[in-house]
Amino acid sequence: MTLTGKLEVTIKINQLPSEVTTTKNGWKEFQVELGTRSAIIAMRPRLWTRIEESSRTFPHWIAVISGQMGEDVSKNCFRLLEPNVQVFEYKPKAAAPATQPDAAAAAPAPTETKES
Repeated sequence: MTLTGKLEVTIKINQLPSEVTTTKNGWKEFQVELGTRSAIIAMRPRLWTRIEESSRTFPHWIAVISGQMGEDVSKNCFRLLEPNVQVFEYKPKAAAPATQPDAAAAAPAPTETKES
């Protein structure tokens, strides 16, 4: 007996795409490279505005785009269906200060000498 499931994809971006085209009804379409594959995402103007406003408002942000994996457009490229967007502001982690080893641990152990 086979079980029916749904394949959902989550894509995270932290900068606006450089090449965005406007399609019918004002939808914004762009492509995201995902390592060996890529995804074409077409989203409603309201969702695109949410990403644009966050990029202007927050110095550091991340957009989480989720949707269903659609048909292959070309080899190693698929279309993301029904995308949804959540945008979060984040604070980058402070660089950890370089820890210095203890002076006792860095110094060689003293050697004992016997006096006659």
